[in-house]
Amino acid sequence: MTQTLHTTLLIIGGGPGGYVAAIRAGQLGIPTILVEGQALGGTCLNIGCIPSKALIHVAEQFQQTVHHSQGSQLGIEVDVPTLDIRKSVEWKDGIVDRLTTGVAALLKKHKVQVIHGWAKVIDGKTVEVGEQRIQCEHLLLATGSTSVNLPMLPIGGPIISSTEALAPTHVPRRLIVVGGGYIGLELGIAYRKLGADVSVVEAQAHILPAYDAELTLPVAESLKKLGVKLYLEHSVTGFADGKLQVRAPNGDILALDTDQVLVAVGRKPNTQGWNLEALNLDMNGVAIKIDSRCQTSMRNVYAIGDLSGEPMLAHRAMAQGEMVAELISGKAREFNPAAIPAVCFTDPELVVVGKTPDEAKAAGLDCIVSSFPFAANGRAMTLESKAGFVRVVARRDNHLIVGWQAVGAGVSELSTAFGLSLEMGARLEDVAGTIHAHPTLGEAVQEAALRALGHALHL
Repeated sequence: MTQTLHTTLLIIGGGPGGYVAAIRAGQLGIPTILVEGQALGGTCLNIGCIPSKALIHVAEQFQQTVHHSQGSQLGIEVDVPTLDIRKSVEWKDGIVDRLTTGVAALLKKHKVQVIHGWAKVIDGKTVEVGEQRIQCEHLLLATGSTSVNLPMLPIGGPIISSTEALAPTHVPRRLIVVGGGYIGLELGIAYRKLGADVSVVEAQAHILPAYDAELTLPVAESLKKLGVKLYLEHSVTGFADGKLQVRAPNGDILALDTDQVLVAVGRKPNTQGWNLEALNLDMNGVAIKIDSRCQTSMRNVYAIGDLSGEPMLAHRAMAQGEMVAELISGKAREFNPAAIPAVCFTDPELVVVGKTPDEAKAAGLDCIVSSFPFAANGRAMTLESKAGFVRVVARRDNHLIVGWQAVGAGVSELSTAFGLSLEMGARLEDVAGTIHAHPTLGEAVQEAALRALGHALHL
């Protein structure tokens, strides 16, 4: 006999967007049920953001130890290190377990009912999960995204996705990464530092094609230094007998020997397998179309995160989920951020917040563009990492800052300052006149603003 549950808010998907929406709804006293078919935390916590950063940290530590074993100018001497990748994966899994357990505890604390199972949408107010039927007043869709697969490279055996790459049982001698975007490069660089010979095949003319060449140049130089081989403007045609076939720009077919192929060509909204079509919602390409309140074309049905398209970022989903919960509670809210930071955890790291110079120009803005190199930053020198810069984009007429970009060691941590300055409507004079701690990488932020005003102090 089918059991019927009733709730005010029903959320499908327990990733960053879904679980944050549930927690906030619980805080606001909204009866909430969250349905999740796999592990709480979604892709981000389980097979994405968190485990990839853990593996990147392992790779960085191992590479540094290898570096010291080969003679370091710091005076550190160690024996030739070895790597137990299984133990590394156990450490990574421990972090994931602690975080997902913490999410479960927070949901319980705020009286959110969690149902583990696969949802099937019946209509805008009814969802089935196994033998249970759930009726709700508000339906929030937060099913996230899935990896884009290539028909000529079906996942299995030596052909892996990022999921398998984050749980290795061994480090392959040779790895080819298909896709030179942030996922492919983050994992490709990590595997190179772990000891694999890595090649990257990218169909576009340069790596990280979503970003401008000036910003990605330090990453390209780092790849060269690490010994990662790039096949730019090459397209994959197939895989057989341990060889990846790729077509070169001149039409020649190359056969590249490899032990594993990592397919990392992007992600797409997860719209299949849960009867979304029953709602007949308006779509924006392959994503669900939403308005500034994350409402779909059906009343009281919301969509957030990757399901609603680009930018597919966990922090965007979290902010949207929080807002939807507050809307349902009766608060007046709108999703209209000044900027959403995008971070690539490559080596070096790369950050974009707000408008780039090209985007500002395309928007018809007359802007000052100014950069300050980390080569002139004392803290960068002490970290043995002088590559990269901080770049600011500001209107020429009133000096209002419209964008920040940075590439360099640890610049992901500058993204908060960048986002805050844009949300607060800061001008060049505001940042230039703020005392920045010395010695820090953040001084390059102040110096970029000072340079835009014509008087950088350390350049």
